[in-house]
Amino acid sequence: MSNPRLFQRPGETKPLQFRGARLFDPRSGLDQISDLTVEAGCISSIGDARPAGSSEGAEVVDCTGLLLMPAFVDPHVHFRTPGQENKEDLVTGTRAAAAGGYCAVIAMANTEPPVDSASVLGSVIERAEKECCIPTGFVGCVTKGMRGEELAEMAEMREVGAIGFSDDGLPIADGGVLRRALQYQRLVGGTFALHEEAPDLSGSGVMNEGAVSALLGMEGIPSVSESAIISRDCEIALYEDARIQIQHLSARASVEAIKRAKEAGTKVTCEVTPHHLLLTDGEVRGLDAHFKMNPPLRTEDDRRSLVEGLRDGTIDCVATDHAPHAAEDKEVPFEQAAMGVTGLETAFSVLYSELVLPGTLELGRLVEAMTCGGEAFGVDAPRMETGSNADLVLVDPADVWTVGEDGYESRSTNSCFAGRKLTGRVLMTVAAGQVAYRHRAFAMAVAE
Repeated sequence: MSNPRLFQRPGETKPLQFRGARLFDPRSGLDQISDLTVEAGCISSIGDARPAGSSEGAEVVDCTGLLLMPAFVDPHVHFRTPGQENKEDLVTGTRAAAAGGYCAVIAMANTEPPVDSASVLGSVIERAEKECCIPTGFVGCVTKGMRGEELAEMAEMREVGAIGFSDDGLPIADGGVLRRALQYQRLVGGTFALHEEAPDLSGSGVMNEGAVSALLGMEGIPSVSESAIISRDCEIALYEDARIQIQHLSARASVEAIKRAKEAGTKVTCEVTPHHLLLTDGEVRGLDAHFKMNPPLRTEDDRRSLVEGLRDGTIDCVATDHAPHAAEDKEVPFEQAAMGVTGLETAFSVLYSELVLPGTLELGRLVEAMTCGGEAFGVDAPRMETGSNADLVLVDPADVWTVGEDGYESRSTNSCFAGRKLTGRVLMTVAAGQVAYRHRAFAMAVAE
C-alpha cells in the first residue's frame, strides 16, 4: 500500500520471518498455516520455501497459534493537532492506531485552528513527516472555519497534500453550499466525507430520541436528522456526478437511504463504527458520558440493521471515529459532556469478540471492512501477496484481555469499552514495511 498523500516519519525496514502463522487474506483467497517473509519493506515470499539468504539477520517471529492478516486502514480519526495536543497528538494518535493493528489512518480537519488553508495543512504535514509512526492522510475543510458558508482553499490544500475534504464534526447544512463544493470537486479532486445531521432537527439533543431519552428526561436527537440529510446529499451527489463518503451511520433509515442511493447509481461509500455496531442507547441509562457521541447510540433495531448492512455490503467499511478528550471533558454531567469516544486500540478485538466469535459476522467480511477504508480516498487496501508492501497485523485470536488494564497508547482514556473483557489481541503491526507496534509481552528471535 502506497499513496503520495500519506505521510510518516522516516524509519528503517528490517527483514522479518513470520513462521507457522495462519495467513489470512480474503481478497487474495489466502487461508493457510505457513510462513511469510518480509524483505526491503515488501512481502518477498509466502510459503515454507524462503528465498536463499533471506534468513540472514532476519527477525524471526514464532507464530504458532497466531493469525497474520493485512493491517487495517481507518478513514476517520481525530488527532488533535494543531491546538489540542493535551488530548492527542500525532505521536500518540498513530501509536494508538498501530496498537490496534492499523497501517494507515486519515485524520479529520476539525482542529483548533481548523485545517482550512494550505498554510495550516502544510504545517500539520511537516509535523507528520517527523512524528507519525504509520502513514497518515489529512483532509482539509470544505468550508472556511467549518462554518458551512464560504468554500475553503481546496485547490491550494489539494496541491499541498490534502487526501480529501470534510467539515466532520459539523454538517454542511446548506444544500447550495454542498452543491457548489461538489461542483468544485471536478477541478480539485478528492472525496468529500460528510457528517450527516440536520441541525434544525437535532436541536440541542444529547442522545438518541426515543424511549430511553423520554425516561431520562433528556432532549433527543431523532434518527431522521441523519437519514434525511443522507438522502439529500446523495441526491445532490448523483446530480453532480460527485463522489462522497457518508460518515458514521447510526440508524436503520440511514442504511436504507444508502441502499437506495447506490441502486440509483450514486458514487457513495459509507462507514460504521464499532460502538454503533455493538451498543445501544440503553447504555446511557447510567448517565456515563463515555457513551455520549454524535451520532448517538440508537436502538437495538438500528444496531441490528447496521450489522446486516455491514454483512451484505451496503455499508462499505469500519471506521473508529477515534475522538480523544481530556478527562475533565467527560467528568461532568451527561448533558454538558463532550461528544466522542476513542476506538483505535479496541476496534478489531471488540468486533472479533462480539460479532465474529458468536458467528454473527464472518472473519473475512470483518477483515475486508477494516482494510478497505482508504479506498474512497485512493488508498488501496493492503494485500498479502508476494511483492506487495508489508502492511501486516499479527493477532493472538485466543488471548483474553481487559480493555484499559494495561493503560492506553492514546493520550486519552475515554473508551466506551473500558473494562470490557475481549478475546483476540493485536501483538504486532507492520506498516509500510516498518515494525510500528509490538505488544510488550511479545518477543522475537533473530535468525543466524
